[in-house]
Amino acid sequence: MAVSSESCVADSGAGAGVQADLKTFASFGVYGTCVLSAVTAQNTHRVTDIFELPVSLIVNQIDAVMADIGTDVVKTGMLSSAAIIEAVVDSLTTYSIKNLVVDPVMIAKSGDALLQEDAVAALIADILPRADLLTPNLPEAARLLNQPEADSADKMVTQARALLKMGPKAVLMKGGHSAGNICSDALVTAERVTWLSAPRIDTRNTHGTGCTYAAAIAAGLAHGNPLGAAVQAAHDYLHRAIIAADQLDIGTGHGPVHHFHAVWS
Repeated sequence: MAVSSESCVADSGAGAGVQADLKTFASFGVYGTCVLSAVTAQNTHRVTDIFELPVSLIVNQIDAVMADIGTDVVKTGMLSSAAIIEAVVDSLTTYSIKNLVVDPVMIAKSGDALLQEDAVAALIADILPRADLLTPNLPEAARLLNQPEADSADKMVTQARALLKMGPKAVLMKGGHSAGNICSDALVTAERVTWLSAPRIDTRNTHGTGCTYAAAIAAGLAHGNPLGAAVQAAHDYLHRAIIAADQLDIGTGHGPVHHFHAVWS
């Protein structure tokens, strides 16, 4: 089973982006490949530089992987420009990609926008209708809908249903940015709403949670699990990774979750 992390960012601190994806894939026993769209200089405190790779190199990475290794699932990360999105859409069509998990990485923890305006429009028009699962956090959902952030369970479901109308088969609204001692996510399809809840963990080491969550779901789909089971397993894995995050003692800022909590002593 192979999972491709497509158009993702390289994080020099290894907490998020493609490094988080590959560690998660390994934890779930699937073989991960990667297509980089940008390289960043960052640590547990800040991002100091970003270099977007040429579209031609992104396309060549996709072609190299698909010509030899192939993939069972594609998980996308930061698609920072309309040109990159166009290249990804072309590859999805060319290789008849099934099982597309879209993590709409749009807003940094600092609040800075990570996508150009034309990229947001292209994401909505060209990627969302192809997604089997869209995994926005509350700020990302608000940005896609041009609405205020959801501040209640009912509003989370309402926004998820509005996102469904943009084309994805399912939406996982992640409630990590909400208030309260319980963190709740809503998996919403046309047929049902499934809530996944867990106690909020008192830690500052939550860097890479979104990437890790989406990658874990993609790994579950690669194993052939139904979407609901894949999301539940990913939710449980991420919760345990956050609980164990302080064991790592990585950096002096917002460190990563513990991807290998189940295998490291």
